[in-house]
Amino acid sequence: MLRAAAARGVRRAASLLHRFQSTLVIAEHNNETLTPITLNAVTAAKRLGGEVSCLVAGTSCDKVAQELSKVQGVAKVLVAQHDVYKGFLAEELTPLVLETQKQFKYTHICAGASAFGKNLIPRVAAKLDVAPVSDIIEIKSPNTFVRTIYAGNVLCTVQCDEAVKVFSVRGTSFEAAPTSGGSASVEKVTPPPPVGLSEWIEQKLSKSDRPELTSARVVVSGGRGLKSGENFKLLYDLADQLNAAVGASRAAVDAGFVPNDMQVGQTGKIVAPELYIAVGISGAIQHLAGMKDSKASTVSGGSRAYENHQLWLPGNGRPLLLLTKIQKLQFSKWQTTDWWQTYFRQCLR
Repeated sequence: MLRAAAARGVRRAASLLHRFQSTLVIAEHNNETLTPITLNAVTAAKRLGGEVSCLVAGTSCDKVAQELSKVQGVAKVLVAQHDVYKGFLAEELTPLVLETQKQFKYTHICAGASAFGKNLIPRVAAKLDVAPVSDIIEIKSPNTFVRTIYAGNVLCTVQCDEAVKVFSVRGTSFEAAPTSGGSASVEKVTPPPPVGLSEWIEQKLSKSDRPELTSARVVVSGGRGLKSGENFKLLYDLADQLNAAVGASRAAVDAGFVPNDMQVGQTGKIVAPELYIAVGISGAIQHLAGMKDSKASTVSGGSRAYENHQLWLPGNGRPLLLLTKIQKLQFSKWQTTDWWQTYFRQCLR
């Protein structure tokens, strides 16, 4: 009887704790559309229990706020608009996050582990005098998180006893929250005075007809085995036929074959496509850390890489380039999970 009463007491305490928990998700956007990793961060926040709010800061971001208000799991959208937020500078956003946390008493603050989040989250944590938890891949409880270390070879479980838990979320480890069905309220918040430590000048973005690397369904990556930047053009042809993004290993980037914004790996971009094609990549653990969550993968060349892929084509990568001569795949007609194995074997006969 005493044991049953104790169990009921624990359940009531847990329920009460969840009632007082609340999470602030810092939205990443371009004043027009929401960056997909924010939806992954919302999913992570929902797993903590309690109310989930989103903070949208920008110059003219009402459209983004309305988009977020329809996301399932979001209870409140807070909007702050000021010219000082036009460049989304961490120096200016941090005081806003701190004031918002102080006003609403959030127990958790998070953002996606993108360049935006990796710049902002540590600064917020430092100002709150707490230790941040970076790039989490799993949430075990409101104060226990899992992240990878040693290039993804070791899972580290972190217990955070800080008064305010501040963390960034690896987008590929959480499903995106549904963008319809929600009915969050939208509230205006007053921005704090500008800090004035830095000034946004301009941003120049390169445009591509190919999908963005971190969100593409198919990724074709090349390594040092391609020998030159000229040979990467063959991968571009392949990617265009598969509607794929093009990535590269660090060795290819360091060799000057491609720019560093194409790098996939521990020190590059983290991807989790439905299909990952690696050509001329040896399979260093730093590269595998950036693509190990891919649903299916195939590799040509490399002495170690075949151990980490479902299909290995021996050689220097040239057999796989025969794919440039075949017609474009219709991804909407995929019917089996092993379509890619059958497809590649037929192409290479």
